[in-house]
Amino acid sequence: MSHPTVTVPIREALRYAQGRAERLARTQQLEIGEDLFVRIAPGGRKFLLFCLDGEPDRSAAEAVAAALGLRSPAYGWHQGATLRSLTVIEEGAADVPEAPAGPDENS
Repeated sequence: MSHPTVTVPIREALRYAQGRAERLARTQQLEIGEDLFVRIAPGGRKFLLFCLDGEPDRSAAEAVAAALGLRSPAYGWHQGATLRSLTVIEEGAADVPEAPAGPDENS
């Protein structure tokens, strides 16, 4: 028997991932739409928004920033080896390094 389907509002999922990024100091990645992904950095105050095919719209980044409660976010672009990501960082956010994997990784 399969588990029942549970619908979670995207804002709730984003805030949960943001809390995990802050609590565990580990990047959290969510698929938030068809071919639209967000990677919330350790600390929960900056993120990358990317598509596997194409580029994300700034309006989507603004909506995610609003859902995460970022104040005065700065928007920019990062060109990786295969993807171009929209970067968003809260003004004055500290650069939090990624923590090594720990026993509570799956909490």
